[in-house]
This record gives sequence, C-alpha cells and structure tokens, in this order.
Amino acid sequence: MGFMSVLSFAHKLTAERLSPGGRAIDATVGTGSDTLFLAKAAGPRGGVYGFDIQHAALALAGERLRLAREEAPAALSPVTLLQRSHAAMAEAVPPDWRGTVSAVMFNLGYLPAGDADKTIITEPESTLAALEAALLLLRPGGIITAVLYPGHEGGGREAAAVEAWAAGLAQPDAQSIVYRQLQRDSAPYVVAVEKKKGADH
Repeated sequence: MGFMSVLSFAHKLTAERLSPGGRAIDATVGTGSDTLFLAKAAGPRGGVYGFDIQHAALALAGERLRLAREEAPAALSPVTLLQRSHAAMAEAVPPDWRGTVSAVMFNLGYLPAGDADKTIITEPESTLAALEAALLLLRPGGIITAVLYPGHEGGGREAAAVEAWAAGLAQPDAQSIVYRQLQRDSAPYVVAVEKKKGADH
C-alpha cells in the first residue's frame, strides 16, 4: 500500500479545507499543477491567485488552465496569475481577501520543467516573508502547505528555515505538523500550518 506521496498529502489537507466558492493562493505556480488543483476545488464561484517570478512558469500554468477550461468550461474558478514574488502576496491580492483565504500552497525549490534554469530557486528570506503574509490572509481554520526539497543546493537551508518558522508559531494562533519519510534525509517533505479559530492575525 505505502504512504501517500508528499504532494498527495498536501492536496488532501487542502481539499479538506477549501470548499466550492472558497479563495486560495498558489504561492509558487511552477508548472501550474497546484494552481489547477486549487481552481477545481474552489469552483466557478471561488477565486485563485498564483505567484511566480518566472514568466516561463506562468506560461506553462496558463496553458494548463486553458486546456482544462476547454474540457470543462464551468468547472474552474477564475485564476489571476502574477509575475511577482510570493513575498508580495498580501499587497497583491484584493484587500477584502485578508482573513478569508482557505488555503495557500507552497511547492518550493526550482521550476521542474525540462529546459528551465534550475539555478533559479526559492530563497529562505522571501519564502519566510511569504509565509507570514499567507498566515495573515488565511481565514480561521485555513491551511498553509509547504512542500520542501532538502535534496537540492540551497534546499536544506530553506527547509530548515520553514520548519523553524512553523515550530515557532504561538500555539494560540496556529498548529503545525510535519509529514516526512524518516529514513531519507534528502526526500521531499511537507510542513503544514493550520490557523486556529480566534487567532488575531
């Protein structure tokens, strides 16, 4: 049987909290896999914002969304893709999104497309700023999922920074968990943070 993959686990946690009509953010669009997942889960009455600093990522995601809309025009939420750092998400989304977002997904590292520049990676400083912004935007009961990749250059430092950030959150504000394969240090893993009801962020 085996355990659920880290991506499937992140999707499961998100799907349990993102209902049709909800709002969601893909903090690292990449090839658009999570963006499409969020757009399907939020449905036509919902809304999704996606962030990536690379034009190539937004182009790949835009094409993925276009093909999905051709197959099922009424199934997806409106999606706004922005070529901006995820650290800017709090300013980039509409003001009324603050405190109403059900899910923010991070899939860190580099763009996994074949011809992409693998030296362009997410950095701890902007990622931590983005996580703080995400927590601000979440509704009580909403979730942040971050898939971390300690196996690539710079990935271990970023993973440790994200884990330390999540572990340091005040318990009245949020609870955090780790989903990880313990025998493989370099395997990807998930850190998830749920904003508690009554949190004053």
